Amino acid sequence: MFVCMCHGITDKQIENAVRSNSVGNIRDLKNQLGVGSQCGTCIDMAVSIIDQTIIDESLFKDVG
Repeated sequence: MFVCMCHGITDKQIENAVRSNSVGNIRDLKNQLGVGSQCGTCIDMAVSIIDQTIIDESLFKDVG
């Protein structure tokens, strides 16, 4: 699904940036993909995707 229409960025691209490039906040995402740098309507959705991806990743880490 497209999250940022201004730059054509999808939820999968955001998830990949979090997993592969250690993006952890909207500032990092904006610097890397340009998300939120135009009209800004995508910021809330992008933050949710970042947060959910971080939570999902932490649930599957080996703790022991």
